[in-house]
Amino acid sequence: MDPCSFVRLTVGNLALKVPVASKPARSVVHPSWSPCFCKIKLNNFPLQTAVVPYIPSENHFPDNQPLSIAATFHLSKADIDKLAAKSIFSAKLSLKIAVYTGRRGATCGVNSGRLLGRVLVPLDLTGTDSRACVFHNGWISVGKEGNKNSSAQFHLNVKAEPDRRFVFQFDGEPECSPQVFQIRGNIRQPVFTCKFSFRNTGDRNQRSRPLQSEPSSSRSWLSSFGSERERPGKERKGWSITVHDLSGSPVAAASMVTPFVASPGSDRVSRSNPGSWLILRPGDGTWKPWGRLEAWRERGSSDGLGYRFELIPDMSASAAIVLAESTLSSRKGGKFVIDLGSNSGGGASNWRNTPVNATSPACSPRSSGDYGFGLWPFCLYRGFVMSARVEGEGKCSKPCVEVSVQHVNCTEDAAAYVALAAAVDLSMDACRLFSQRLRKELSNPHDILV
Repeated sequence: MDPCSFVRLTVGNLALKVPVASKPARSVVHPSWSPCFCKIKLNNFPLQTAVVPYIPSENHFPDNQPLSIAATFHLSKADIDKLAAKSIFSAKLSLKIAVYTGRRGATCGVNSGRLLGRVLVPLDLTGTDSRACVFHNGWISVGKEGNKNSSAQFHLNVKAEPDRRFVFQFDGEPECSPQVFQIRGNIRQPVFTCKFSFRNTGDRNQRSRPLQSEPSSSRSWLSSFGSERERPGKERKGWSITVHDLSGSPVAAASMVTPFVASPGSDRVSRSNPGSWLILRPGDGTWKPWGRLEAWRERGSSDGLGYRFELIPDMSASAAIVLAESTLSSRKGGKFVIDLGSNSGGGASNWRNTPVNATSPACSPRSSGDYGFGLWPFCLYRGFVMSARVEGEGKCSKPCVEVSVQHVNCTEDAAAYVALAAAVDLSMDACRLFSQRLRKELSNPHDILV
């Protein structure tokens, strides 16, 4: 499999120093007493926002500081070509950053932050698909003052580096058992086939059964990863999708292990009682767990698909580690992303790049610092891992999957991410309001309650 060229543009190591005036105005809130943030914009890519730490003016930014990423832009070769073409006929390409003091958000329709200044960082992306390039690393003056000693100082690191990826495209909706093509430029090559089916929910041995047959008896350890709960009411259960290579051998699977059940008195799957999928890989003649995806329907204005993806080390549910937890728009769809090298590390994107409700920074999947890069699995999973673009409810969704080259060593590696993407897409349907009817391909003939 040949990868596609991508470039990862990162902005990080943000800091702000503001000199304290001898007689500060009463209306001015000094950054040391108030939060600071910045808005980062690259051409037509979605705006990203990041917190800017304040450091005393007498302090220096530490040398050899590990890069703490505040914003990430993922650029395909087509994106780079478009940006280069625009810069020929207009101003040179620049990264635009507006620095604010005060809290993010708006009060009564009025933005809460006060603009401190703007920063422009010129970019030349030529050749960055094959070599890393640092565009800026250090302090830069912001604000109206021209004197460096009296104006605010903003520290940032802007760099681009190659990030080659395998790109896969479903040829149809996952529930229609489509082929999956690898995409490279204008070349489309079939690499996998998918088979959607309904698993008998009475079979608790799904996870440990042999790949090619259904045994009459085998180990039963499904309960540690999901719950085949049987309860009256509205539920969607038993969905399964298996990914095969071109020889017909199963190389990955996604199986719904906890039904998607409407909460009492409502027609939606709640966060407190999510449905879940087990992502499986073949090993020693049986299916072995690789990851678990939980999904639910968010309440409130977002009304989106909430999800959490956990990696399962050594087939132990108790040792599962969260790599992604965020929300996708139910109406517009979005991008499921696992990125352990950005402030969104594992967050999702409603558009091409913007993390939405992301909660996992580079050093910890839960923003708690509980897990470091020196611990498994972060010694294996770093930087951009994968993304999957899915459509919203009622739209024809043919997921597009991008997987970093460094995380694919064999066909089964790529297939596992394809199975995960299928589970994300099917969760959009599984979490639809139960007042809405699903398409016939998703209606379980063994379950008259759906």
